[in-house]
Amino acid sequence: MFTSATQLRVRYADTDKMGVVYHSNYIDYFEVARTESIRNLGITYAQMEAAGIIMPVIEVHCKYIRPATYDDLITVTANLHELPEGHRITFHQEAYNEKNELLAKGHVVLYFMEARTMKRAAMPEPLRVALKSFFEGPTK
Repeated sequence: MFTSATQLRVRYADTDKMGVVYHSNYIDYFEVARTESIRNLGITYAQMEAAGIIMPVIEVHCKYIRPATYDDLITVTANLHELPEGHRITFHQEAYNEKNELLAKGHVVLYFMEARTMKRAAMPEPLRVALKSFFEGPTK
């Protein structure tokens, strides 16, 4: 399993009139965590795009558990439960407050696509190589 965690601070602009993080901002937080998780593997979205691969979101699910408020420091995870095969990748994501209480959880599915043709593509080989070790069993 591949696991990554990113911390961010809730901005005032992220909150609604009730003083809590507006629900759609968790989708943005999930994106920050996904982007940073790939960066931590030594690959950036910009590099993939320069190589002609884009990753559009095709599905998002989020369940809200408890609120975050202005200036909270939250930790957002981006986890892969299995090595992606083919053209899709599913990130399982969670957001926690400083007390390690679960705020929201969900998953996001993205496709690997050729930017020029908008057709499905395989996962870029540098990303596959970077992820593979997280899913291999112990060596004998």
